Amino acid sequence: MSKPYTLSPEQIARLKSHSRREKLHRTISYFSPLLLLLLWEICSQTGLIDRRFFPAPSSIAGTAWQMTASLEIFDHIWATLRRVAVGYVLGAVPGILLGLILGLSAPIRRVLGPIFSALYPVPKIAILPLILLIFGVGDASKYVVIAIGVFFLMFYNTLGGVMQIPQIYLDVARNAGGSRFQTFRYIALPSAMPNIFTGLKLAAGSSYIIIAAAEFLGARSGVGFMIWASWQTFAVSRMFVGIVVISAMGYFTILLLEALERKFVPWAKH
Repeated sequence: MSKPYTLSPEQIARLKSHSRREKLHRTISYFSPLLLLLLWEICSQTGLIDRRFFPAPSSIAGTAWQMTASLEIFDHIWATLRRVAVGYVLGAVPGILLGLILGLSAPIRRVLGPIFSALYPVPKIAILPLILLIFGVGDASKYVVIAIGVFFLMFYNTLGGVMQIPQIYLDVARNAGGSRFQTFRYIALPSAMPNIFTGLKLAAGSSYIIIAAAEFLGARSGVGFMIWASWQTFAVSRMFVGIVVISAMGYFTILLLEALERKFVPWAKH
Protein backbone atom coordinates (compact mmCIF):
# COMPACT_ATOMS: atom_id res chain seq x y z
CA MET A 1 0.00 0.00 0.00
CA SER A 2 1.20 3.48 -0.82
CA LYS A 3 1.89 5.86 2.01
CA PRO A 4 -0.66 8.63 2.58
CA TYR A 5 0.45 11.96 1.20
CA THR A 6 1.48 14.43 3.91
CA LEU A 7 2.32 18.08 3.59
CA SER A 8 5.84 19.20 4.26
CA PRO A 9 6.49 21.80 6.99
CA GLU A 10 7.24 24.36 4.27
CA GLN A 11 3.88 23.70 2.57
CA ILE A 12 2.03 23.95 5.89
CA ALA A 13 3.81 27.25 6.62
CA ARG A 14 2.84 28.62 3.19
CA LEU A 15 -0.80 27.64 3.71
CA LYS A 16 -0.89 29.29 7.13
CA SER A 17 0.73 32.42 5.72
CA HIS A 18 -1.82 32.55 2.90
CA SER A 19 -4.66 32.13 5.39
CA ARG A 20 -3.32 34.97 7.55
CA ARG A 21 -3.03 37.25 4.50
CA GLU A 22 -6.60 36.46 3.48
CA LYS A 23 -7.86 37.33 6.98
CA LEU A 24 -5.81 40.55 6.98
CA HIS A 25 -7.13 41.60 3.56
CA ARG A 26 -10.70 40.88 4.63
CA THR A 27 -10.25 42.91 7.82
CA ILE A 28 -8.80 45.84 5.87
CA SER A 29 -11.73 45.74 3.44
CA TYR A 30 -14.18 45.92 6.36
CA PHE A 31 -12.48 48.91 8.00
CA SER A 32 -11.30 50.87 4.96
CA PRO A 33 -14.26 53.32 5.26
CA LEU A 34 -12.94 54.26 8.71
CA LEU A 35 -9.63 55.25 7.14
CA LEU A 36 -11.50 57.59 4.80
CA LEU A 37 -13.25 59.21 7.79
CA LEU A 38 -9.91 59.68 9.55
CA LEU A 39 -8.44 61.42 6.50
CA TRP A 40 -11.54 63.62 6.29
CA GLU A 41 -11.21 64.60 9.98
CA ILE A 42 -7.56 65.57 9.54
CA CYS A 43 -8.26 67.68 6.43
CA SER A 44 -11.16 69.45 8.13
CA GLN A 45 -9.29 70.19 11.36
CA THR A 46 -6.25 71.51 9.50
CA GLY A 47 -8.32 73.73 7.20
CA LEU A 48 -7.48 71.89 4.00
CA ILE A 49 -11.21 71.74 3.22
CA ASP A 50 -13.97 74.29 3.93
CA ARG A 51 -15.78 73.25 7.11
CA ARG A 52 -18.89 75.18 6.07
CA PHE A 53 -19.48 72.62 3.35
CA PHE A 54 -17.53 69.65 4.76
CA PRO A 55 -17.89 69.59 8.56
CA ALA A 56 -15.47 67.41 10.47
CA PRO A 57 -16.68 63.86 11.10
CA SER A 58 -16.48 64.60 14.83
CA SER A 59 -19.01 67.42 14.35
CA ILE A 60 -21.22 65.17 12.24
CA ALA A 61 -20.93 62.47 14.91
CA GLY A 62 -22.17 64.94 17.51
CA THR A 63 -25.22 65.72 15.40
CA ALA A 64 -25.76 62.02 14.82
CA TRP A 65 -25.65 61.39 18.57
CA GLN A 66 -28.33 64.01 19.17
CA MET A 67 -30.53 62.46 16.47
CA THR A 68 -29.92 59.01 17.92
CA ALA A 69 -30.74 60.09 21.47
CA SER A 70 -34.04 61.57 20.27
CA LEU A 71 -34.71 58.37 18.21
CA GLU A 72 -35.40 60.57 15.17
CA ILE A 73 -32.79 58.85 13.03
CA PHE A 74 -34.31 55.41 13.58
CA ASP A 75 -37.66 56.51 12.17
CA HIS A 76 -35.95 57.64 8.98
CA ILE A 77 -33.81 54.50 8.73
CA TRP A 78 -36.79 52.21 9.21
CA ALA A 79 -38.84 54.06 6.58
CA THR A 80 -36.03 53.75 4.02
CA LEU A 81 -35.21 50.12 4.84
CA ARG A 82 -38.86 49.10 4.55
CA ARG A 83 -39.21 50.73 1.15
CA VAL A 84 -35.95 49.27 -0.13
CA ALA A 85 -36.73 45.75 1.14
CA VAL A 86 -40.18 45.60 -0.44
CA GLY A 87 -39.10 47.11 -3.75
CA TYR A 88 -35.99 44.93 -3.84
CA VAL A 89 -37.97 41.70 -3.51
CA LEU A 90 -40.62 42.84 -5.98
CA GLY A 91 -37.95 43.52 -8.58
CA ALA A 92 -35.45 40.74 -7.87
CA VAL A 93 -37.77 37.71 -7.95
CA PRO A 94 -39.32 38.32 -11.40
CA GLY A 95 -35.94 39.51 -12.72
CA ILE A 96 -34.28 36.23 -11.75
CA LEU A 97 -37.16 34.07 -13.03
CA LEU A 98 -37.42 35.84 -16.38
CA GLY A 99 -33.64 35.82 -16.78
CA LEU A 100 -33.62 32.04 -16.32
CA ILE A 101 -36.58 31.51 -18.63
CA LEU A 102 -35.26 33.69 -21.46
CA GLY A 103 -31.79 32.21 -21.06
CA LEU A 104 -33.16 28.69 -21.60
CA SER A 105 -35.66 29.54 -24.33
CA ALA A 106 -34.36 31.10 -27.53
CA PRO A 107 -37.87 31.74 -29.01
CA ILE A 108 -39.03 33.65 -25.91
CA ARG A 109 -35.70 35.49 -25.83
CA ARG A 110 -36.17 36.65 -29.42
CA VAL A 111 -39.65 37.98 -28.67
CA LEU A 112 -39.12 39.65 -25.29
CA GLY A 113 -35.40 40.47 -25.47
CA PRO A 114 -35.78 43.54 -27.71
CA ILE A 115 -38.57 44.91 -25.48
CA PHE A 116 -36.36 44.75 -22.39
CA SER A 117 -33.45 46.23 -24.35
CA ALA A 118 -35.62 49.20 -25.32
CA LEU A 119 -36.94 49.77 -21.79
CA TYR A 120 -33.69 49.32 -19.87
CA PRO A 121 -31.96 52.60 -20.91
CA VAL A 122 -34.90 54.71 -19.68
CA PRO A 123 -33.71 56.50 -16.49
CA LYS A 124 -35.74 55.15 -13.61
CA ILE A 125 -35.86 58.54 -11.89
CA ALA A 126 -37.13 60.10 -15.12
CA ILE A 127 -40.34 58.06 -14.88
CA LEU A 128 -40.81 58.80 -11.18
CA PRO A 129 -43.26 61.68 -11.89
CA LEU A 130 -45.40 59.28 -13.94
CA ILE A 131 -45.23 56.67 -11.18
CA LEU A 132 -46.26 59.32 -8.65
CA LEU A 133 -49.25 60.20 -10.81
CA ILE A 134 -50.34 56.56 -11.00
CA PHE A 135 -49.53 55.33 -7.49
CA GLY A 136 -49.60 58.57 -5.50
CA VAL A 137 -46.98 59.99 -3.15
CA GLY A 138 -47.22 57.13 -0.64
CA ASP A 139 -44.93 54.14 -0.28
CA ALA A 140 -46.42 52.29 -3.26
CA SER A 141 -44.68 54.62 -5.72
CA LYS A 142 -41.35 54.04 -3.92
CA TYR A 143 -41.80 50.27 -4.13
CA VAL A 144 -42.51 50.45 -7.85
CA VAL A 145 -39.58 52.67 -8.85
CA ILE A 146 -37.13 50.53 -6.83
CA ALA A 147 -38.60 47.32 -8.25
CA ILE A 148 -38.14 48.59 -11.81
CA GLY A 149 -34.49 49.46 -11.21
CA VAL A 150 -33.77 46.16 -9.49
CA PHE A 151 -35.63 44.11 -12.09
CA PHE A 152 -33.40 45.01 -15.02
CA LEU A 153 -30.15 44.46 -13.12
CA MET A 154 -31.32 41.04 -11.95
CA PHE A 155 -32.72 40.11 -15.33
CA TYR A 156 -29.56 40.88 -17.32
CA ASN A 157 -27.17 39.39 -14.78
CA THR A 158 -29.21 36.18 -14.57
CA LEU A 159 -29.60 36.01 -18.34
CA GLY A 160 -25.85 36.44 -18.74
CA GLY A 161 -25.19 33.62 -16.28
CA VAL A 162 -27.47 31.23 -18.16
CA MET A 163 -26.09 32.22 -21.56
CA GLN A 164 -22.58 31.30 -20.38
CA ILE A 165 -23.57 27.67 -19.73
CA PRO A 166 -21.73 25.40 -22.20
CA GLN A 167 -24.29 24.05 -24.65
CA ILE A 168 -23.03 20.51 -24.13
CA TYR A 169 -24.41 20.54 -20.56
CA LEU A 170 -27.90 21.34 -21.82
CA ASP A 171 -27.60 18.75 -24.61
CA VAL A 172 -26.55 16.04 -22.15
CA ALA A 173 -29.49 16.84 -19.87
CA ARG A 174 -31.89 16.73 -22.81
CA ASN A 175 -30.48 13.45 -24.16
CA ALA A 176 -30.62 11.91 -20.68
CA GLY A 177 -34.34 12.62 -20.56
CA GLY A 178 -34.16 15.47 -18.07
CA SER A 179 -37.31 17.54 -17.73
CA ARG A 180 -37.39 21.33 -18.14
CA PHE A 181 -37.67 21.71 -14.40
CA GLN A 182 -34.65 19.46 -13.80
CA THR A 183 -32.62 21.43 -16.34
CA PHE A 184 -33.75 24.61 -14.62
CA ARG A 185 -33.03 23.33 -11.10
CA TYR A 186 -29.80 21.40 -11.56
CA ILE A 187 -28.05 23.21 -14.44
CA ALA A 188 -29.36 26.71 -15.14
CA LEU A 189 -29.85 27.94 -11.58
CA PRO A 190 -26.50 26.74 -10.11
CA SER A 191 -24.61 28.02 -13.16
CA ALA A 192 -26.26 31.44 -12.90
CA MET A 193 -25.86 31.81 -9.13
CA PRO A 194 -22.55 33.75 -9.22
CA ASN A 195 -24.08 36.20 -11.70
CA ILE A 196 -27.27 36.37 -9.65
CA PHE A 197 -25.34 37.41 -6.54
CA THR A 198 -23.42 39.96 -8.59
CA GLY A 199 -26.77 41.34 -9.69
CA LEU A 200 -28.08 41.32 -6.12
CA LYS A 201 -25.14 43.42 -4.95
CA LEU A 202 -25.45 45.86 -7.86
CA ALA A 203 -29.18 46.08 -7.30
CA ALA A 204 -28.69 46.78 -3.58
CA GLY A 205 -26.51 49.79 -4.35
CA SER A 206 -28.93 51.02 -7.02
CA SER A 207 -31.86 50.61 -4.63
CA TYR A 208 -30.39 53.08 -2.16
CA ILE A 209 -29.59 55.55 -4.95
CA ILE A 210 -33.14 55.32 -6.27
CA ILE A 211 -34.85 55.54 -2.88
CA ALA A 212 -32.82 58.61 -1.92
CA ALA A 213 -33.94 60.41 -5.07
CA ALA A 214 -37.54 59.20 -4.65
CA GLU A 215 -37.63 60.43 -1.05
CA PHE A 216 -36.32 63.82 -2.18
CA LEU A 217 -39.43 64.36 -4.28
CA GLY A 218 -42.30 62.61 -2.60
CA ALA A 219 -41.83 61.62 1.03
CA ARG A 220 -42.19 62.95 4.56
CA SER A 221 -39.87 60.39 6.13
CA GLY A 222 -36.80 58.40 5.22
CA VAL A 223 -33.10 59.14 4.96
CA GLY A 224 -33.49 60.75 1.55
CA PHE A 225 -36.15 63.08 2.90
CA MET A 226 -33.88 63.96 5.84
CA ILE A 227 -31.04 64.86 3.45
CA TRP A 228 -33.31 67.03 1.30
CA ALA A 229 -34.93 68.80 4.27
CA SER A 230 -31.47 69.48 5.76
CA TRP A 231 -30.29 70.99 2.48
CA GLN A 232 -33.30 73.30 2.38
CA THR A 233 -32.46 74.66 5.85
CA PHE A 234 -28.66 74.56 5.26
CA ALA A 235 -28.25 72.14 8.18
CA VAL A 236 -25.07 70.72 6.68
CA SER A 237 -24.18 68.42 9.58
CA ARG A 238 -27.64 66.82 9.49
CA MET A 239 -27.32 66.44 5.74
CA PHE A 240 -24.03 64.60 6.13
CA VAL A 241 -25.54 62.39 8.82
CA GLY A 242 -28.08 61.29 6.24
CA ILE A 243 -25.39 60.74 3.60
CA VAL A 244 -23.24 58.68 5.97
CA VAL A 245 -26.24 56.69 7.19
CA ILE A 246 -27.46 55.74 3.71
CA SER A 247 -23.88 54.88 2.71
CA ALA A 248 -23.57 52.63 5.78
CA MET A 249 -26.91 50.99 5.01
CA GLY A 250 -25.73 50.12 1.51
CA TYR A 251 -22.34 48.96 2.78
CA PHE A 252 -23.73 46.56 5.36
CA THR A 253 -26.34 45.28 2.92
CA ILE A 254 -23.58 44.33 0.49
CA LEU A 255 -21.56 42.70 3.31
CA LEU A 256 -24.63 40.61 4.15
CA LEU A 257 -25.03 39.57 0.52
CA GLU A 258 -21.35 38.64 0.31
CA ALA A 259 -21.72 36.46 3.40
CA LEU A 260 -24.75 34.75 1.85
CA GLU A 261 -22.81 34.26 -1.38
CA ARG A 262 -19.96 32.53 0.44
CA LYS A 263 -22.49 30.25 2.12
CA PHE A 264 -24.72 29.37 -0.83
CA VAL A 265 -22.27 29.68 -3.75
CA PRO A 266 -19.02 28.26 -2.36
CA TRP A 267 -17.81 27.35 -5.85
CA ALA A 268 -17.73 30.99 -6.98
CA LYS A 269 -14.59 33.13 -6.79
CA HIS A 270 -14.64 35.53 -3.82
